[in-house]
Amino acid sequence: MDLSPKVLTFLKENTFAVLSAFRKNGAAQLSVVNTGPFSDGVAFTTTSGRAKLNNLRQNPHCSLLVSRADWRGYVVLEGTAVILDADNTETDELRDAFREVYRVASHSEHPNWPEYDQAMRADKRAIVIVAPDHVYGTAV
Repeated sequence: MDLSPKVLTFLKENTFAVLSAFRKNGAAQLSVVNTGPFSDGVAFTTTSGRAKLNNLRQNPHCSLLVSRADWRGYVVLEGTAVILDADNTETDELRDAFREVYRVASHSEHPNWPEYDQAMRADKRAIVIVAPDHVYGTAV
């Protein structure tokens, strides 16, 4: 799904989000994440072994509520999680993707990219991209 220019602008300006994934028993599992527009959706990074990542691997259907810091505006993306990690992504491609997610989620450049790259490998981090099927909210 293509995101409208209005939604993309909102996602670029606001990085605070709540992810809703689903446990094996069907219960919602919520996580606070820092996001940014990436590829065909919105992305964040997480450490291997986290509940959100394990749950998304079992069931990739999820929702992501991206909000202004004052909670007075939001966009919800409902869709499917795409996971990029060392097991399914080439080393250089993954490094570049981590760097881009950092840029869009922090609105800055890292002061030491080689150090950042090493930390991503050491933490066994993954990138989660929420590819939306449906978008709604006050900023749509």
